[in-house]
Amino acid sequence: MDLTDYRNQIDSIDDEICRLFAERMNVVNEIGEYKRSHDLPVNSGSREREVLAHISKQLPEDLEDFGRVLYRSMFDVSKAYEAMYKEKDSPLYKAISSLINADPAPFPKRAVVACQGREGAYSQIAAEKLFEVPEIMYNSTFEGVIRMVTDGLCEYGILPIENSTAGSVNEIYDLLIRYNVHIVRSTRVRIDHQLLAAKGAKLQDIKTIYSHPQAIDQCSHFLNTLKGVNIIPFDNTAMAAQKVSKDPTRTTASISSRSCADLYNMEVLARNIQNFDSNHTRFICIAKDARIYPGANRTSIMMVMSHKPGTLFSVLSKFNATGANLVKLESRPIPGRDFEFMFYFDIELSIYDKKFASLISELDHCGEQFKYFGTYQEII
Repeated sequence: MDLTDYRNQIDSIDDEICRLFAERMNVVNEIGEYKRSHDLPVNSGSREREVLAHISKQLPEDLEDFGRVLYRSMFDVSKAYEAMYKEKDSPLYKAISSLINADPAPFPKRAVVACQGREGAYSQIAAEKLFEVPEIMYNSTFEGVIRMVTDGLCEYGILPIENSTAGSVNEIYDLLIRYNVHIVRSTRVRIDHQLLAAKGAKLQDIKTIYSHPQAIDQCSHFLNTLKGVNIIPFDNTAMAAQKVSKDPTRTTASISSRSCADLYNMEVLARNIQNFDSNHTRFICIAKDARIYPGANRTSIMMVMSHKPGTLFSVLSKFNATGANLVKLESRPIPGRDFEFMFYFDIELSIYDKKFASLISELDHCGEQFKYFGTYQEII
């Protein structure tokens, strides 16, 4: 026999496997119907262990481990197939489906938008990237931005959620959990930090530098070269620039955007002081009501899972079974609970994929706590 003969054998075996797989999935569907009619859970750990034990007995010893891996994947696919029908009755599935099936409205060109800080802040740059004509209202805190949206003062709010150098902005995630707002779009803004001071100031005379903690982290290499300088966190980079611009002693500086230098008539003491040239921040656009605009293909969720072996693997297998691309997975400890974590996921899957609503709804039942932040498109 030559290679072609062996491949023909494999093709024949694969044909039989496909026939049996379809037959097996039909039975899975019937089991799912039975479970739904009798209000039984999709998952059954004891049944899975029983099948794995049976498979181990059927296979040669050198194939046992491989067989168990194959059947664990089969379980994941089967559960996803069952859930695709079961979850259609869940409130979350119905809510997401109604958003998807609603008459598609384009993302607006004009809007009243809340930003943190003041003119010259990076959130303003993000707002101008997302909207052609934003009418911007400023608030001194991130929570204030969210409250302006929930109170109806602004239709949208802009918040930084992640930086390529300093990582996630944890305060934003905490606020998204506390407030019932939804992500409707996101964008990335290139961050070029400048060291600014009042006109006439000299770098060697600077004793104190103000900026947002994220900006300070992003410029740590430059700041480490300065000796005897006090670094003080501030609410916002643009607010820090405004404060420094009024300092008559000319001994303070801020880490701020280029536009702040012109806005507040400031001296540029050092340019592009961020650690890396490819320094970007992701900004999210939030709204009070959940909305899914055309082209949405990114979903953000939060989950708290039980502290048991294999729990996270079980969740990750659902992404694999549906073909969803997991573009972000981050964990944070839960205060007051030893070695237990909440997980943030960003999932890349088009809203037009028929598996989308089923996957999100199925995940709703996988943990002790679940939060759907929204489905949106990211503008690069």
